[in-house]
Amino acid sequence: MARTVILGPEYDPHLLATVKKVLRQLGASVESRNWSIAGSQEIETVQAQLAGQEITIEAETYIGLSITGDELTIGEISERVRQTTQSTPT
Repeated sequence: MARTVILGPEYDPHLLATVKKVLRQLGASVESRNWSIAGSQEIETVQAQLAGQEITIEAETYIGLSITGDELTIGEISERVRQTTQSTPT
């Protein structure tokens, strides 16, 4: 079953760097990247593969930075991101 988790604000560069780091550590590969703008909305969508599962990462104005995919995979990614951001001094 698919799950979407909003990790935080889309404009947070440290959060985005953490998500990229976690995905690299898990062995994910980027399949495609798309950026668009519509009115005041800016959306960046990245499609990645991780252990045969498709993961979608979206940074969207007013929505935040989200990841979507298999429930177990998204749970693991979001937990690792949470642990990393909590242990990193600001």
